Amino acid sequence: PPQGLEEGISQITSKSDVAPTTLVWNFPIDITFKSTNPSGWPQIVVSVYGPDFFGHDVVRGYGAVHVPFTPGRHTRTIAMFVPESTSRLQKFTSWFTGRRPEFTDPKVVAQGEGREVTRVRSQGFVTISFNVVTKDMKKLGYDVSPSDMQNPSLVPVTEGIHKY
Repeated sequence: PPQGLEEGISQITSKSDVAPTTLVWNFPIDITFKSTNPSGWPQIVVSVYGPDFFGHDVVRGYGAVHVPFTPGRHTRTIAMFVPESTSRLQKFTSWFTGRRPEFTDPKVVAQGEGREVTRVRSQGFVTISFNVVTKDMKKLGYDVSPSDMQNPSLVPVTEGIHKY
């Protein structure tokens, strides 16, 4: 069974004069996963909040990315999105009251189940850097060698072997 926190909140950031379109969070996360099965490989779910025109704290974007499974440094860009109201009246009401549509469970973002019927709008990008260390993957039958870092595979090593 998992131990520790499943979710948390990082620090706040603001725009700088040097790079007004870039916000930087230096929020290191040290996590250890232990499994013999890559099914349900871990994901990072990002939820960004910020003030609207009236000062209400509203969602600015959601996104998710799988944690890389090959050792080394990896950079991933996450496309962010926000849920939208379905009618003009709902849009105006949510804008005026500061109560915009948002997900109450981060698993909705990670799993995507039911998202095909949710109206969303693209809302920028978040870039994350990972430093990944693995142990005993080959012993468990998975090849994550750096020989083909562009297209690594979590397919068992024995799948490509033919016996005659």
